[in-house]
Amino acid sequence: MNKPRMKLTALVLVSIAVSLAILLAGCVPASSKIPPEINRSTGGWPMANCAYDNSRATVSSTINLKNVSTLGIAWAADLTGISDWGAMASNPIILNNTVYCQDLKSNTYAIDLNTGKIIWKNDYGLDILGPNGPALGWGKLFIVKGHYEVTALELSTGKELWSTKFSQSSIGIDIQLMAYNGTVLVSTVPGTTEDDFYTGGNMGVIYALDQEAGAIKWKFNTVDSDDVWGNPKVNSGGGCWYPPAVDTVSDISYWGTGNPAPIPGTKEYPSGSSRPGPNLYTEAMLALDSNTGKLLWYQQVKPHDLFDLDFQDSPVLATARIAGKDSQIVIGTGKLGVVYAFDRKTGDIYWKTPVGVHQNDDLQELPAGRTTVVPGPDGGVITPIAAANGRVYVPVVNNPCDYTPEDQIWQEFKSAAGTGELVALDINTGKPVWSTKFDSPDMGAATVVNDLVFTSTLDGTVYALNNATGKIVWSHKFPGNSINRWPAASGDFILFPVGVGPSPRLYAFKVGAAVSQ
Repeated sequence: MNKPRMKLTALVLVSIAVSLAILLAGCVPASSKIPPEINRSTGGWPMANCAYDNSRATVSSTINLKNVSTLGIAWAADLTGISDWGAMASNPIILNNTVYCQDLKSNTYAIDLNTGKIIWKNDYGLDILGPNGPALGWGKLFIVKGHYEVTALELSTGKELWSTKFSQSSIGIDIQLMAYNGTVLVSTVPGTTEDDFYTGGNMGVIYALDQEAGAIKWKFNTVDSDDVWGNPKVNSGGGCWYPPAVDTVSDISYWGTGNPAPIPGTKEYPSGSSRPGPNLYTEAMLALDSNTGKLLWYQQVKPHDLFDLDFQDSPVLATARIAGKDSQIVIGTGKLGVVYAFDRKTGDIYWKTPVGVHQNDDLQELPAGRTTVVPGPDGGVITPIAAANGRVYVPVVNNPCDYTPEDQIWQEFKSAAGTGELVALDINTGKPVWSTKFDSPDMGAATVVNDLVFTSTLDGTVYALNNATGKIVWSHKFPGNSINRWPAASGDFILFPVGVGPSPRLYAFKVGAAVSQ
């Protein structure tokens, strides 16, 4: 077992009052550090993964096994900003009866949940690679604008209030934001487009911005080496692609980090030889004090990765029965295709479970010629997991990639290569409970709504499964379109971004609605 080098000095206290508040309010517990709009919310989907624990699970919706067959399309809103990766790179958020979302040209929408009517829209037309997406709090909507800026908008009107710019170079922002404790949490990554990613010297950094005016309160560099492991002309890496989990009792934020580069190497430095050593803090779980950004512990799960197999997924906070007692855990995974459960206080690993197909992904040096590796950089666990009812729900993509010691030979998702599956693991042991396989990559995350788990595949199909058995109980196909992002649920509605295809839209399914679009 890898032991983390740093330990917490204080125990995390479990508050009964906070637990009761979660049950009463839906997704999110009451706290003075939580934005007042979210504290007052009695359901909905008010942040990226519904709650600060990133469970992607709600019991405030009316959708369940008994009525899922009556889901139909109530309305569809056009998404106007289209990139190489489609038109939308995350789920919307829902506060009361308003939907807030962003497309991949930074355009930002406020939409009436009941009618689909646009309340306000800001057209920016600024490219962003994604994932992106808004966070809300303190009367503001926080967005990523273009590659370099975090901007605060007035929640009710979309009026710009402040903007903080991070760079003008090949270091950009590709993350859905989170609002907590008077700050906006964000991370940069080492690139802005497919052409400039992993330029030598670029490092991803986590920031906390003051929500009032956008000033930087603290930052943490996800690369532990000022000279980027000895060769800043060649090496780069780190950063975070998905929002953290936040323990609102201990004020600790948990982050999953990206890979090191070059991938896997260059002609002069094959198989990562330009970056000897583990390449900290890439592909690790980080526990940071949310007040100061101080590193409390880390656990690196894939030292010196050669294959772009990030540990990028949003961590999930949960309680598990470990060695006969209830333990507070944090669950992490990513493109490496292995799910880990860590002790939330110390970073010790309780269990780890590979999911999907694996081949040659543990190599530390590549032989001459071409080697097939599974999962490849467009495989493993690419989109967010969910946790509820004693289970962890994991969307998996089985997609290979060929490598030489100097380079990777991409197999693009545009070709719909690969297959998918949704796997349920026992939260206490990590052992598989069931697996449902798909002919198309599962790029639709996992979203638990009562006794259902929703996901979607790249061929344009959305699915609802019985979350106890994995049996498919409902599906809907969007002919000619692809789905590479995931839903949010509130009340009678579940909203799916259908972002790749001739007519990208945000579709609102509703219990009892007729399928007419």
